[in-house]
Amino acid sequence: MIDYKIYYAVNELPGSWDELSSQDIFLKTSFLRGLEDAIPNNITPFYLGVFKAEKLVGIAIIQRVEMYLDDVFRRTSRNTFKQFAKRLISKIVKGNALVVGNLMHTGQHGLFYIQDEISQDNYLNTIARALKDLSEQIKNKYNKKVRIIAYKDYFEDDSIHNSSAFFKAQNLYKAKVQPNMIFSISDAWKTPQDYISAFNKKYRNRYKTARKKSNILECRELALGFLEENSKSVFELYEAVSDNARVNSFKLPENHFLSLKQSLQDDFKVFGFFLNNQLVGFYSLILNNDTLETYFLGYNKAFQHQMYLNMLFNMASFGIQNGFKTIVYARTAMEIKSSIGAKPHTMHIYLKHTNNFIANTVLKCIVKYMNPIQKWEERHPFKN
Repeated sequence: MIDYKIYYAVNELPGSWDELSSQDIFLKTSFLRGLEDAIPNNITPFYLGVFKAEKLVGIAIIQRVEMYLDDVFRRTSRNTFKQFAKRLISKIVKGNALVVGNLMHTGQHGLFYIQDEISQDNYLNTIARALKDLSEQIKNKYNKKVRIIAYKDYFEDDSIHNSSAFFKAQNLYKAKVQPNMIFSISDAWKTPQDYISAFNKKYRNRYKTARKKSNILECRELALGFLEENSKSVFELYEAVSDNARVNSFKLPENHFLSLKQSLQDDFKVFGFFLNNQLVGFYSLILNNDTLETYFLGYNKAFQHQMYLNMLFNMASFGIQNGFKTIVYARTAMEIKSSIGAKPHTMHIYLKHTNNFIANTVLKCIVKYMNPIQKWEERHPFKN
């Protein structure tokens, strides 16, 4: 007998949750607790436990996302056609969505099940039952209809694609999204200098130029005490970058970085750039077993050229020095990330609109508008 239970807070989760063999920190209560205490105000988390004869055999993270025009399209435009397009899209996607996964981070961080205990199809069908249950709860409690169901983000070789019959039965279509930029650390790189030495002449010179530009800045790790006293300054730097995004479906609250540091402790790192002892930029990292996950960053735009490329180099150096195998650089600024050695890995999502009159072809066009596949030139920085 396969059954499920929906939990509405981390402190409700059973002790067996963290005992599952998943090594993904984004599924652990330490991360979930920090996120829950500092989640965007338009996102509500739910936690799904899948049981077989009262034994926890699977878990899933589900997020209710309330999407409105000002949340999705951060920057305004005076272009009449663009304004019309945004209003039209807003009418279609406006309202509630249920996302299986973590909307705030690139990658599949929402699903885990014990393959010896439950088949993938049974597991996914149980999630579908829970999504229907949640949709009814949201309708009854808030008088809001869930308009969009989405499962995110899956690499091309993810086993979830083997359940195409499930997605077809649920009327969910598969959409290609921006690739995830992933940096593989060579076993030959014992130090950051080994990594730099592997560059060809052009990119070695580029590295030297980037480092010279940052000579006026000091980079150091931000301790918990600093974040407690300077959350507002950190948030304002994040906001300066976030508000410049073409499309964004959420905004982090001011206490987000502090909350994650309090909960994850040494598994969450924040590094700041200082000019004359004043914070002008920062980047953050999540230590996910042998994978280093780059997280949100922010900077004073006046120093963007001195900081951004150096942040990428610093992340690579940290990964090498601390024995990580891969670094997840996510899906923005792909060309510059490829210039430091990251490679694109194609990702897909599954989604549908719950209004049968809105065809998936229409939704597909909206996905392309909100998440266009950008043309960019991949760089090859290493010697042949």
